[in-house]
Amino acid sequence: MNADARVERARLLYERAVFGGDAGVLPAADRELDAVEADLALARGRVMHARSLEDRNEDPQELALFERAARLYRELGDLRGEGESLLWIGIFHQVVRDDGDAALPALERSYELAGQAGDTLTLSYALRHLGFAEHMAGRLDAARERLEESTRLRRELGFLPGVAANLVGLVYVAVAQGRRDDALALVEEAAAIAEASGAKGIMRQIDEARTQL
Repeated sequence: MNADARVERARLLYERAVFGGDAGVLPAADRELDAVEADLALARGRVMHARSLEDRNEDPQELALFERAARLYRELGDLRGEGESLLWIGIFHQVVRDDGDAALPALERSYELAGQAGDTLTLSYALRHLGFAEHMAGRLDAARERLEESTRLRRELGFLPGVAANLVGLVYVAVAQGRRDDALALVEEAAAIAEASGAKGIMRQIDEARTQL
């Protein structure tokens, strides 16, 4: 159900309570609006995250929005929504604050919930960022495994910009493992996919990765 439908549903429940004398429907109206609020908090937090990546400034509201979304989804019993919100909490700590220790519990729980909910896209993101965590910890084989599994899922989804982004991560793993030929092949594949899918932001990452070869 989309946000407009949920708001309309809450309005109809309000009318049942006020005009029909059925106040027992009000908790259902609250749940409809909580779901809208959770969706909006998650979406606004993602926009703030994109802005923070662009200007390199942390918005103090970003984490609060993701945490509110996670709490609301949890109270609603929405595993998919909670898993996605926890993913972004983990990404915030890992990417914005460079705090891998704070990121790991949220990323691991996101991975679990996304698996239970069958949310393949969130699962691919959780694997990607868990791969980064393994890389930062020096566990290169585990990092490669996580990133390759994330890439496999993204190929299945047809999420080509995400495939290209993951290949960049695998380039750095290959370089760290001394697999230069693999790194060269990965960077060329990433460039081809990014160009074909119009992922100009990923092309900048690819150009930076080339400097490591």
